[in-house]
Amino acid sequence: MTGYGSSERIDSGIRVLVELRSVNNRFAEISVKLPRQLLSFELEVRELIRTNFQRGKISAFIQLQLEEAEQLPLTVNQAKVSGYKELLETVRKQAGIETPVTLDHLLRFSEIFETDHSILERPDEIWPIARQTILEAIESLKEMRRKEGEELAGDFTQRISEIEQTLRLIREIASDNLETIRKRLSSKIVAIAGRDVEYSRDRLEMELVMAAERLDITEECIRFNSHNKFFIEELNNSASGSGRKLNFLLQEQLREANTIASKSQNADISQKVVHIKEELEKVREQLQNIE
Repeated sequence: MTGYGSSERIDSGIRVLVELRSVNNRFAEISVKLPRQLLSFELEVRELIRTNFQRGKISAFIQLQLEEAEQLPLTVNQAKVSGYKELLETVRKQAGIETPVTLDHLLRFSEIFETDHSILERPDEIWPIARQTILEAIESLKEMRRKEGEELAGDFTQRISEIEQTLRLIREIASDNLETIRKRLSSKIVAIAGRDVEYSRDRLEMELVMAAERLDITEECIRFNSHNKFFIEELNNSASGSGRKLNFLLQEQLREANTIASKSQNADISQKVVHIKEELEKVREQLQNIE
């Protein structure tokens, strides 16, 4: 499922920024981009994400920044100051310049100043802050994916309702199948043997019974409706991940649709089964993204 989640936290003079992006994927595929200080915690970051998401291609971006208040204090590298001063004195003497070395000359060398980045060199202190920020970003991504899931659930419910209406029409058409078969067999007998030839009505009735058993789709329609019911129930079940179970139910629905089409031998029923399969295919495409 697609989604975006982010979080930002400031603690101990460090700003931690976390961004999570998710796109559709049948499996959980996680990529992580970490700052140098947190490279040793890559497995922990992946595990945090993997335990919360079962599907989706998820990209995690984590950044560390020093707060401005922490960036302002500077320290002077006394060794470099002395070194540059001696170097400038040597140049002045060799060049025969009478003007003494001044502070302005030394300030041209920015290397004499150093920013205290020591806090960024303690990853064990940074990780608890980063971990909490990652968890907050995960919750943000979950919320966005949940909203998308609600939209998909509404679409699925509507399609299943339409499928059930089509099934009712199929059963109505199928109820006239026996009479259609009777007329078809009688017409064939008349066409082959002629109107004046006598035939066994008992044998005809037996053939009708056997044909009715072969073409009866009542059981398939009942199972199909049962799968629809379980599909809606699982769709509304937020207690656990439903994607794989819904995918299994969809396979069973497709199986029943194919059986109905092959058994009915009725053009109208076959046409309606095609419509059912179109709706199921639209559901299947989206189900690959549902957890």
